[in-house]
Amino acid sequence: MKLALVVSHTEKAQEGAADLRAACDWVPPEEADALVVVGGDGFMLHVLHEMLSSGRVVPAYGVNLGTVGFLMNRLKSKKAIADRVARARPVAVVPLEMTAITQGGVEHRHYAINEVSLLRETRMTAKLEVKVNGKVRMAELAGDGVLVATPAGSTAYNLSANGPILPLGSGMLALTPLSPFRPRRWKGAILPDSAEVSFTVREPDRRPVAAVADQSEVRDVAEVRIAVAREKQLTLLFDPGQGLEERIFAEQFQV
Repeated sequence: MKLALVVSHTEKAQEGAADLRAACDWVPPEEADALVVVGGDGFMLHVLHEMLSSGRVVPAYGVNLGTVGFLMNRLKSKKAIADRVARARPVAVVPLEMTAITQGGVEHRHYAINEVSLLRETRMTAKLEVKVNGKVRMAELAGDGVLVATPAGSTAYNLSANGPILPLGSGMLALTPLSPFRPRRWKGAILPDSAEVSFTVREPDRRPVAAVADQSEVRDVAEVRIAVAREKQLTLLFDPGQGLEERIFAEQFQV
């Protein structure tokens, strides 16, 4: 297996990757069968999005030299990196496709591996109409916003917003409100990942809303449509017994 080394520009990642550079016969990323990604979760998301943009998708094995490292593996023996990648277990990650239409009628498309979130741009609460598969499920949700998370992203922003943790392979999405004002007691919903979720911004001139797909933001949106992009499936590699599924279990039993 031909491997490429991709390292974050942070000082911690660069220092940690120094020994890795001599541990393997690396090839350029465009020639690799898999990538070894050194950094944190944010850098891994950046690399995965670059693959989605280029159209050339290969498995990615993360080495955590960031903060949380939920999508990464622990840094162990640097000399055995090729063996670790060869023994790693693949985990399929399917992103969301966000189609955001601005108030000016311009359409933007971005992918989200973790979540798509709609956020108020001013001190005024956002007011959103919520549709699932074309049917209005909530005529008006007022609050800071709302998000739709994948199972892989359910332990990120979604969990911080008191959304549910979704097991990998559950075939579900989390629809989670952000500081809801009305209806105040609505906790969100769990939807099948076959569903298309759409939001229409009410009073957009007075209550502007931004839509964010992972790291890509579109401001002053009028409508946002979200659906699973199955044709864009990605693969993460994890050490045996340390995959995303185990980490999702661990998150649910923290006290």
